Amino acid sequence: MCDTLIAAPEKTSTGFTMLAKNSDRPPNEAQLLEWVPQRSYQSGGILQCTYLEIPQVPHTWATFLSRPFWMWGAEMGVNQHGLAIGNEAIYSRIPAKHESALLGMDLLRLGLERAVSAPQAVDVITSLLEEFGQGGVHVKSGPHYYHNSFLIADPRECWVLETVGKQWAARRVDTLYSISNLLSLGNDWDRSSENLEDYLVERGLAKNAGQINLAANLSDLITTTFADGKKRCTRSRSLLEGAAGEISLETIAGILRDHGGKDDPLPGLIGADICMHASLGPIRVSQTTGSLIASLEGDNPLILATGTAAPCTGIFKPVWVDTPLDLGPEPRDTFDPATLFWAHERLHREVLANYPERIAAFQEERNVLENEFIHGAQEISGASQQERAEYSRQCFNQAGEAEDRWLEQVRRLPTKASLFHGFAWRGFNKAAGSR
Repeated sequence: MCDTLIAAPEKTSTGFTMLAKNSDRPPNEAQLLEWVPQRSYQSGGILQCTYLEIPQVPHTWATFLSRPFWMWGAEMGVNQHGLAIGNEAIYSRIPAKHESALLGMDLLRLGLERAVSAPQAVDVITSLLEEFGQGGVHVKSGPHYYHNSFLIADPRECWVLETVGKQWAARRVDTLYSISNLLSLGNDWDRSSENLEDYLVERGLAKNAGQINLAANLSDLITTTFADGKKRCTRSRSLLEGAAGEISLETIAGILRDHGGKDDPLPGLIGADICMHASLGPIRVSQTTGSLIASLEGDNPLILATGTAAPCTGIFKPVWVDTPLDLGPEPRDTFDPATLFWAHERLHREVLANYPERIAAFQEERNVLENEFIHGAQEISGASQQERAEYSRQCFNQAGEAEDRWLEQVRRLPTKASLFHGFAWRGFNKAAGSR
């Protein structure tokens, strides 16, 4: 489960397009931040994606990624030209392919590395989809298969792309839009795979080409309903519309932290929020493991990334595509406090033991510190690469020091028993070797 949203320049306070995403995956599936430089390759080269080898192109663009540790592809990212992409799992009456092919996250990274604009990224992703297909296990911990949708934005325009197998449809969207774990295009799209209408009619999914509705014809009703994508999509669009014309980076950060208006986000066994917290399975088994906000400022996009789970307990730190940082060892699915992801998990998982009281211990200070990071980053966006890299490094260091301090604060506060939730998290912690 994930949520991705965009706001066009006329709806933001800065006059720049903004794209943001929460990536929801298994709680112990650590996500890392990675800077990939632009590169040139000799003719005839081969690229190893997560499962599949494909031909390499002569040149790829510099890209900033937030990706699960075990795969080649990424959940979200931005390239040097201000192209940003986030993807979503979607579930269809057409079964997702179990055989290894390109993951949706592979397609996302390939779009970033090979395209300079949103329309070109649609071309890149769909051509690779039609040639190689999508498929394979999408999570490290078990057999989970799905199709993919994408929100693709550059400084000038944004496209939504929805795919099922090798079939696809895309539409240019204006002003405000969000996607979640459901098909959304209905009968309104600008481009599609060549035989999309025939494909649906021949399989009995639509009566005729004049009565096609992609969401109604293709959606797996049961899985889509339990993923709660419609509720989350409605919520994110409502929050965007409520701030239209004044949407700031702080506004977007607040949306990614949203728990549907609840003070205590500890879940039951079903349902989902934009800021996702896992509980007892089999339905609610994922949480937000990474968050990203991109302000698409031409060829120098400002990016805010957590590099950690649970944005409601974390801090967005500023980075740029051309400011690679050494953030320490890469995390995996076992507890390692030397990594950025797992160092934060100590705080996050302690807060969950009594969310309302423990988050209140540091939330205000967190917001002040994060706002300082954002305003400082905006002020130096035109500075040299060296100055911006040093500023990013300082922000990550300050955030780490603050989280260590907050961890000690929350540990002094009482815990609150929660039968199902507590049982689930004891299992997650045991699997990670953290306690």
